[in-house]
Amino acid sequence: MAILPIIETPDARLKQISTPVETVTDAHRTLIADMFETMYDAPGIGLAAIQVGVAERILVIDLQREADDTPEDADPEKIVRVKEPRVFINPEVTWESDELSVYQEGCLSVPEMYADVQRPAEIQVKWLDEQGKAHDEKLDGLLATCLQHEMDHLNGVLFIDHLSKLKRDMLLKKLEKLRRSGRAA
Repeated sequence: MAILPIIETPDARLKQISTPVETVTDAHRTLIADMFETMYDAPGIGLAAIQVGVAERILVIDLQREADDTPEDADPEKIVRVKEPRVFINPEVTWESDELSVYQEGCLSVPEMYADVQRPAEIQVKWLDEQGKAHDEKLDGLLATCLQHEMDHLNGVLFIDHLSKLKRDMLLKKLEKLRRSGRAA
């Protein structure tokens, strides 16, 4: 496994529309393993293949939860995380709820920037896993939000594209200022 470089805005590759995977191969499985390694190292909870320079409809998610036996007063640096990795190849939303939810989103391609984004609260999604097996499931909560965020990447959309022009421009100026000061990648 390898940690891959993560592409950051304003790199034009992030605006590419990714192509569907025809057949899941060992090369895809290697890419998926590298994507998980990269995401965990960043650290993040989701990563689309385009964020590491591969324009294919592949994404990985791991919301990771605290271990059930973690003490309430545990040092945040020492909290044990339970990994629950999920792979989505060629994901497609087949239904979305009228009810919306708002989450404060961030992105490994827009480092250290966060904003509230409104998305459907529930979605029905079909996809393939890393073995090429088909799935169809109704998702809600953070998993639904994260999946929609990562699927946006497959269509050349960043979470900041959901913001007003004013808010987006403010975040991008703030990011540029952080980069100039050397505090952001």
